[in-house]
Amino acid sequence: MKSIALGFVAGLCAFLLMAELTFRLLPVSSATRSDYHIDPLILTYAPHHPWRYATGWDLRNPQSLKTNGHGFVSDHEFIRNEQAIALIGDSFVEAASLDASDRPAAQVQQAIGNRRPVYAMGSAGTSLLDYAERIRYAHQHFGVRDFIVLMERGDVVQALCGSGNVASQCLERKTLAPRIETAPTPSMAKVVLRESAFAQYMVSQLKLEPAKLLRLMFTHSVPAEPGSKSEGTAGAAHRASPAASARAMAEVDAVATEFFVRIKPHVAGQLVIAVDSDRQALMARRLAADPMRQRFIELAQAAGATVVDTETLFAAHFSQSSLSLDVGPYDGHLNPLGVRLVAAAVAKALE
Repeated sequence: MKSIALGFVAGLCAFLLMAELTFRLLPVSSATRSDYHIDPLILTYAPHHPWRYATGWDLRNPQSLKTNGHGFVSDHEFIRNEQAIALIGDSFVEAASLDASDRPAAQVQQAIGNRRPVYAMGSAGTSLLDYAERIRYAHQHFGVRDFIVLMERGDVVQALCGSGNVASQCLERKTLAPRIETAPTPSMAKVVLRESAFAQYMVSQLKLEPAKLLRLMFTHSVPAEPGSKSEGTAGAAHRASPAASARAMAEVDAVATEFFVRIKPHVAGQLVIAVDSDRQALMARRLAADPMRQRFIELAQAAGATVVDTETLFAAHFSQSSLSLDVGPYDGHLNPLGVRLVAAAVAKALE
């Protein structure tokens, strides 16, 4: 029995070693070593850190990336320069699936005739109030006066605490009061596993969640009866009640108000906000009204921001072309064509 156990352990170790060596030869996404490297409220990757990125099990769109001295994916080393423009956002700014020349900062800089540097300050998995902290940092440390915020559709509601897209600043869900919610320090086991190409493939590429798998293994689930509510919400269940709609609007108002109050001391020049839209619905000519999105746009304009409404921009594109603006059906980030359209509109707004 002991020899069988030893043989099993030896075989398992040999398999793990072979898997690790194999995946190290492939462009598997590697550890970014994200932490609060430059500021207690700003989550970035490790400064001067090379890493790899790819999408899905078949490692689509592989890219080799490197951060600058402040932990952002950028070709620029950020220095104090009042002529610089800070481009703020999440993974839409980072655009890890695209070549460096196709990313938003490079495209905006090209669209303005390379007259001014554009500092790409994107951080994946963050939301609107986190953007305010980066605006503060860019103004205080680099003297930046003009800002572009590239917003994805969930940035406002994701600014509520517990959304999973908060690096520091958020609003309590019940009271809408400001609170700080920082990312937990990873355990030593996580730190070690993040350096493993095989483990990264399982988690980053296949999206396996060990904790969730354990829960499923020891949880008894009963299949839903045909026609039951668990198969999908029907008709009236999709329509928000008046109370829920009012609450949603109150959340938009609270997040937007907090955002514009926080950035007011730091935006000494222009503020251009490009708001993403439902590109799939636009492409299929079935766009529905989005009162929360419209409400935020109105609040942004009232606060003095120049808003680039991509709904109008992308609708014009789809009226003449069937070309998608997404990286792919597996990735809803903007592809190079989508980035160029937004960059051209933002450059025009900056004029």
